[in-house]
Amino acid sequence: QVQLVESGGGLVQPGGSLRLSCAASGSIFSIYAMGWYRQAPGKQRERVAAITSDGTTNYAHSVKGRFTISRDNAKNTVYLQMNSLKPEDTAVYYCNADVPRSSGVENYWGQGTQVTVSS
Repeated sequence: QVQLVESGGGLVQPGGSLRLSCAASGSIFSIYAMGWYRQAPGKQRERVAAITSDGTTNYAHSVKGRFTISRDNAKNTVYLQMNSLKPEDTAVYYCNADVPRSSGVENYWGQGTQVTVSS
């Protein structure tokens, strides 16, 4: 079982920045593929950014150039640096992990952290 705990959400003005953190349990974090998703009211959950075990990153078109995903394997933590925030970035942000096991890949979710962009 893997536990994911997000932090860093809050209220920020348009144009501002926030950094989300996701701390993961487990001794093999370095091999997890990690991602950040978000879900706004009335909308489907969408993937915002992802990072593989070897550090390859991928971003949704809507956040490319503004958001940066990174990981610190020594701290079992993945980050999402969000700059130039817009009101449409308002959502609950979720951390996601794909954990390879001998039996296949297990998927885990954090509890979510609210990000509100408003003046």
